[in-house]
Amino acid sequence: MEVQSSPIVDQPLELLAETVVAEPPAEIHPDVALVERAKAGDTAAFEQLVRQYDRQIFRTAQHITQNREDAEDITQDVFFKAFQKLNQFQGNSKFSTWLVRIAVNESLMRLRKRKTSKTVSMDQDVETAEGSIPRDFAEWRPNPEQNYSQSELAEILRKTIAGLPPGFRTVFTLRDIENLSTEETAEALGLSVPAVKSRLLRARLQLRERLSRYFRQNKEASK
Repeated sequence: MEVQSSPIVDQPLELLAETVVAEPPAEIHPDVALVERAKAGDTAAFEQLVRQYDRQIFRTAQHITQNREDAEDITQDVFFKAFQKLNQFQGNSKFSTWLVRIAVNESLMRLRKRKTSKTVSMDQDVETAEGSIPRDFAEWRPNPEQNYSQSELAEILRKTIAGLPPGFRTVFTLRDIENLSTEETAEALGLSVPAVKSRLLRARLQLRERLSRYFRQNKEASK
């Protein structure tokens, strides 16, 4: 009795292996198609990108500059520059990360024009009006949720973040508020991943110390 061979079994082993382990093509991010359409002159595609990311860019600019009017101006400048330089976007990173990088640069330029911050190394201990950056985590006392409403806590946190040095505030904003990954934050700021981790730790330490000091002082004042 003649046994018929299977079409799969008759394939060369190399081809069979490729058939078994072949993976589906990676999904293309929807922004890529919009960017390509915008590059071709489709203004509606670029307007859609603006609608998708204008709030994120505004929040980033406002957290860095601590000024709503500046943030509004910066948001407009970011998208104007992005439209002008659209051909420079190669797709090596997310389009949103590319926009954030422009927003950070514009925000820091605005701060330099104000001349409100000194040039210091963000990777060294910094002396501020409230002392140097702490090396250890401060103890929470009292538990803030027991004494403050959510709106009060939000305002306290906003003011405390505003008091961070610009370099720390920028990293904290991108990582802990806008939820960019460490790698995306590093790319947006032109820093190494270890530098981002170091600055983020220092920002969190200083923020925690300042909040702890605030709650401690208010508890003592209320006695």
